[in-house]
Amino acid sequence: MLVLMSHRYCVCGALVAGCIMLVSACADPSQDGGDGETGAAMETSGGDGDGDGDGDGDGDGGAESPGCDGAALLERPSDLSAPGPWKVGARTLTVAGRVAEVWYPASLDTEDFEPKIYDPRIKLPPSQQGLIADEQTPFQVCDCGDELPLDSSHGPYPVIAYVHGTAAWASVSLTQMTHWASRGFVVVAMDHPGLFLGDLLAIACPDDPTGSQDLSADTDALLNSLAAGTDGFAFIEPYVDMTRIGVVGHSAGGAAVADFGSKPGVRAIVPMASGGAVPANVATESTLFLGALSDTVVSYSSTQSAYEGTGTRKHLVGIENTGHLVFSDICELKNNEGKDILEIAVDVGICGAQFAGALFDCDPTFLDPAVANDIINDATAAIFEGVLMCSDAESSLQDIQVRYPDVAEYLTETL
Repeated sequence: MLVLMSHRYCVCGALVAGCIMLVSACADPSQDGGDGETGAAMETSGGDGDGDGDGDGDGDGGAESPGCDGAALLERPSDLSAPGPWKVGARTLTVAGRVAEVWYPASLDTEDFEPKIYDPRIKLPPSQQGLIADEQTPFQVCDCGDELPLDSSHGPYPVIAYVHGTAAWASVSLTQMTHWASRGFVVVAMDHPGLFLGDLLAIACPDDPTGSQDLSADTDALLNSLAAGTDGFAFIEPYVDMTRIGVVGHSAGGAAVADFGSKPGVRAIVPMASGGAVPANVATESTLFLGALSDTVVSYSSTQSAYEGTGTRKHLVGIENTGHLVFSDICELKNNEGKDILEIAVDVGICGAQFAGALFDCDPTFLDPAVANDIINDATAAIFEGVLMCSDAESSLQDIQVRYPDVAEYLTETL
């Protein structure tokens, strides 16, 4: 029997084969997105966490706060780690032959909904997808509804494009995706050929094909489809601002987005757990590097070096006692037997699973995932809302170590 853990975060699956990481997981569904040990109460009339935008749960709208160039947006909680005033809609599409996902602000008239469920098994190579039974699977449960109506009474909404890391997939950082969408962004991601889980595992599964990797071209295809309203994006195309785009990536995806400053509309860049510096570019208004001090895959010193070599306005947030996978929903969700995805993969004989242990950095002594997610949500919202919504949110980073004692280092420089 599948137990659905809804409200606020869930995800599944992590595995590594030599240099192959089969990723997954879930943050604590008992958390509500920012009021744990470090989060503050919702402070404005923009919302109370129930997603209807009015602070009292009756769905009749809320106070407005204009965005850039007069964009009509709802007022958001001043606590940047708290969910915003919108419920979140989601759709699964196909772009350039690959699975793509979009998360977006849903209509304020949206009633309660069944959470969208992602099955990690379809991210495995075809030959391996039938090896894990339903009762063994830690399904990824989203605090979002499948194909909910868009809030077309507001907008245009700025865009965030996410690029996953090695052996991951489009929805692997679902905690962040839904957070950003709840605060007024249209968020897009896709499974990247040659990098996503199924293709990487295919190296150890010789009966399965693999694709070739070009993360820049993939992102171009995704953003072009969104701008043109093709490949299923017609419902949202009139309501997006393609002149205000943020790009964010984890690990290999973070190294890729560091070079995306010349793409049309890109103004904010957020590499997470990566070592690529962001070149100087007049269009890049701000950059945020996020790093984990206990990262054994991409060392924190590599992230520090990337920050130092970056030629734009920049910030660095280093999180104490966290590993490489903290920026993905990897390490918390277990199945009904209490097993994580690596244990499941070994049990059923997924090809390559026996080599996974060295890169599965889900140490139970690491920082509480709810606290880590608050830090990540807070810092990323500060950059994206400051740059893409023309607010003063970016200035809140100056106090991030006061709000979160587990932020070991904060650096900033205006160039």
